[in-house]
Amino acid sequence: MRIDAAVLRTEDGPYTIEPLELADPGPGEVLVRIAGAGICHTDLLGRVPGGFIPKPVILGHEGSGVVEAVGPGVTEVVEDTHVVLSFDSCGACANCHTAHPGNCSEMTMLNMAAVPLDGRPRATDADGKAVHNRWFGQSSFATHALATARNVVPVPDEVPVHLLGPLGCSIQTGAGSVFFSLGVQAGDSIAIFGTGAVGLAAVMAARVAGATTIIAVDLKESRLELARELGATHTYNGAEDGIALRIRDLTGEGVQYSFDTTAVPEVVSTAVACLRTTGVCGLAGVGQQEYRLDPSLLLLGRTVKGIIEGDAVPQTFIPVMIDLWRAGRFPFDRLIETYPLDQINEAEADTLAGKTVKPVLLPGS
Repeated sequence: MRIDAAVLRTEDGPYTIEPLELADPGPGEVLVRIAGAGICHTDLLGRVPGGFIPKPVILGHEGSGVVEAVGPGVTEVVEDTHVVLSFDSCGACANCHTAHPGNCSEMTMLNMAAVPLDGRPRATDADGKAVHNRWFGQSSFATHALATARNVVPVPDEVPVHLLGPLGCSIQTGAGSVFFSLGVQAGDSIAIFGTGAVGLAAVMAARVAGATTIIAVDLKESRLELARELGATHTYNGAEDGIALRIRDLTGEGVQYSFDTTAVPEVVSTAVACLRTTGVCGLAGVGQQEYRLDPSLLLLGRTVKGIIEGDAVPQTFIPVMIDLWRAGRFPFDRLIETYPLDQINEAEADTLAGKTVKPVLLPGS
């Protein structure tokens, strides 16, 4: 079938909206008409120099929409099912079997490679040349996407499906990290570094969990104001000196949990330094610089752990987030600004400038 997609052909070039031919869904595949697709910072990996992501490529891994067709062997969904597209996983490795699909042994190949696993192109351009369309098992910056049976999550028909895509990655990562990976409970304290979509989702989740001290740190006052509205009890501008000391002074001995979304080495060091002994720091940011940590802080019982996709199981957690939203307890929609698909370059620029917390592209508009 013919679709329109935002294609990235070079690392430093713009997205171009192009007509493509998309194959019918094969075994285990699901064709989804995209209603909305969030732009996530992970999509910026497409711009990393050196051919990290093969080109040309359709990116996008926070899609949501309606199933139009299913391939052989697919029983999880049927036509007209409303779905959120999340990350892919094999379902067969030890981590998948123990409810840690984000740590799937095939995570990189199934999500980051963007190329068809069998080598058979599924999308071709006007010249008949292949366009890679398996980014996170979906490539949802398009009017239609081929997803997999394992990464589609059915959602209720009555909720606004075009807004739900970010639940598949960034919102899931922030909230899941608080609920599952860190295990924040009533009365706990947490400091959250970076209040983009992931960090603000963590703020909202910490409030739902009953944390009594929720500290947000960011460079933008507008983000800190939003963090306070969404549940932060205290905020600090990260440009100020002595943030770790100020957090320890506030809490008496440091926070039990900290959560970094920035991947900035100096910020990570602060996130560890603000912990109390036995405190746990979760790292969800994606960066390329090395971290340098004070070994004495770890020796005294602090823990630093990497987190992928919040340690969540999308099939069970995405419906929970929707229920919390419907109950007025998890207003993730306040983070979203919508753009037509053909304004993807503006949406990306607004993300990089910090103007928009979570852009969502609407291919049908």
